[in-house]
Amino acid sequence: MNTQSSAAARIAASLDTAQKLCESRGKRLTPTRRKVLEILLHHGRSLKAYELLEHMRDVQQGAAPPTVYRALDFLVEEGLVHRLDAINAWTACHDAGGKPHDLLVVCTRCGSVAELSDPGLTRRLADKVALAGFRLSGHETELRGLCSTCDCRASEVCPNPPSVM
Repeated sequence: MNTQSSAAARIAASLDTAQKLCESRGKRLTPTRRKVLEILLHHGRSLKAYELLEHMRDVQQGAAPPTVYRALDFLVEEGLVHRLDAINAWTACHDAGGKPHDLLVVCTRCGSVAELSDPGLTRRLADKVALAGFRLSGHETELRGLCSTCDCRASEVCPNPPSVM
């Protein structure tokens, strides 16, 4: 199986999982919601809403921003997509049918995302936050960084190095 057909098979399997999860919850994965998820899965990295809109317009010419935002809201609510506040973008959850993950590492240069799980670390982080008089309001913590590909590029002489976060 070549790389393209294996990627297509992974996307199809993820869409099938999403469909089954929605059905088991009594929800509908409408064609628009499915297409937004498919675009995110196909790109394999995070996309901003207007990037998604451009891709949606390739298949649905009348697509408008509210259409994409409503689909994204649904997909986030169902755990099929992650909202990435660090870069104001969205990415497909690549383990929607599996174990929950509580840490997202977001590359601030290319938008790639790693989904990690470390319940012990999350508990310790929640304890520290509580000591400061706060309560975590979400189940995922975003960490900003550079993926290995972008970090290699950063080690070269760069006229516009990334800012420190």
